Amino acid sequence: MAGNTYEMTGTIKTLFETMTFSSGFTKREFVLTMDDDYPQDVKFACVKDRIALLDRVNPGDRVNVGFRIRSREYKERYYTDLEAFRIDSVDGDGSSISYDGLEPPFDDDDSPPF
Repeated sequence: MAGNTYEMTGTIKTLFETMTFSSGFTKREFVLTMDDDYPQDVKFACVKDRIALLDRVNPGDRVNVGFRIRSREYKERYYTDLEAFRIDSVDGDGSSISYDGLEPPFDDDDSPPF
């Protein structure tokens, strides 16, 4: 992947409910148990229109997640999120099943307003 984007493969462990903030900003988080010798649970967030990506997956599904690391400072505290922009289902043989048309480019305006 180009620039500051990353990928991780694993199994969906938890899907959380969509959160809507007073500013109108929306996000939905999920936990992925990563494929690794020492698996860890990693929390990701889908924001705005990318929340729809989670409508296609269920706990127990094996997926490949494309994400960016987003960080911001607020009142001398730093907040870091892993924002997913692509979620592809992975077959048992490890091949990826892409969902065309659902990978809009990231804009710098996608940062939460809080």
